[in-house]
Amino acid sequence: MTGARLVEPDEGPRSKRGAILAAAIEYFGETGYETTKWSAVAKQVGIGQTALYHYFESKAHCLLTIMRLELQRSRDEFVEATRDEKDPVEALRAAVRAAFAVSEHEILQMRILQNNMVLLAGTRASQREETERRAARELVQLIERDWTRLLTQGMSQGAFPVRDAHTLALALLGLIVSVWRWYRPGGPTPLDEVRDLIEGCCVRMVTE
Repeated sequence: MTGARLVEPDEGPRSKRGAILAAAIEYFGETGYETTKWSAVAKQVGIGQTALYHYFESKAHCLLTIMRLELQRSRDEFVEATRDEKDPVEALRAAVRAAFAVSEHEILQMRILQNNMVLLAGTRASQREETERRAARELVQLIERDWTRLLTQGMSQGAFPVRDAHTLALALLGLIVSVWRWYRPGGPTPLDEVRDLIEGCCVRMVTE
């Protein structure tokens, strides 16, 4: 499977970091994190297993990096989609549509994130793993804050009934991200139909 590579800002032209992340996403997303052998990732990239440790000190460190990068990508897409939208309902629709404007590779990234969210709950013994975990946790909080702010603004303008905006934001996010646990490209329901269904549900949840 091919897709856009996740590239860190400091990745040089000879770095294998992006290729390792891409291979890990394919394996973790298709096979599952627990069942993926770290050596299989190295083999797909075409390097020895010991070379992986130049970039990631463990399979868990790689996983947490993928999760952090996916959270950042998702937040960036939300910000871009809602930046210039003044109408609260249209901003909500744009946010939901942006969540589903994804490639098959990005679907794997989101599946990995949702299937391994429990890793963000507990402190990691490794400093590098803990750095990634903390960054991912902060992004989760920022995403929740972004959605809460969108709803609060809509309520203040009279577009949405006044309710607990944070709880409602969590409910919306829960509905949206649940899709990536079961959706499979090439399945019986196209992604655009899933998107339209979820978009309609989200608008009704907020406006009714």
